[in-house]
Amino acid sequence: MATTTEHRAAKAQEKLADSAETLVDSAETQEDSATRRTKLAADRTLLAAERTYAAWMRTGLASLAAGIGAQALLDKLVPGWMVLATSIVLIAFAEFCFVAGIWRELTGKALRPDPDTAKLPAWLLVVFNGFLLVLGAAVLVGIVSR
Repeated sequence: MATTTEHRAAKAQEKLADSAETLVDSAETQEDSATRRTKLAADRTLLAAERTYAAWMRTGLASLAAGIGAQALLDKLVPGWMVLATSIVLIAFAEFCFVAGIWRELTGKALRPDPDTAKLPAWLLVVFNGFLLVLGAAVLVGIVSR
């Protein structure tokens, strides 16, 4: 009878040890899973910031095109001052979008932890936005001096 009790106690200890190992493995898996979810969240945040930057650029380019188009299409339909004012406002809004887009992209908070996705190089964005600002200014000068 003592042997049976000892045998049962030994089996219970084995089960308890297996359960403890399972719990430890489960905790490690959950920790790894939480770390991965945090890393993926940083990736999603980075990509969302890039989509926001693209939206600013898209809005600015559309406004610049609308300012040029207003000058060309409304020339004989409405008074000249109205065409000029409309074009100036649209092009000024385009310039604002280009500045706001780069400002929002470059002054964003640092992501923790560092995302797996690579960020666009800041110098490339500055060069591209600088070109668009110069282009917008040239169009504005061209329209006003016409």
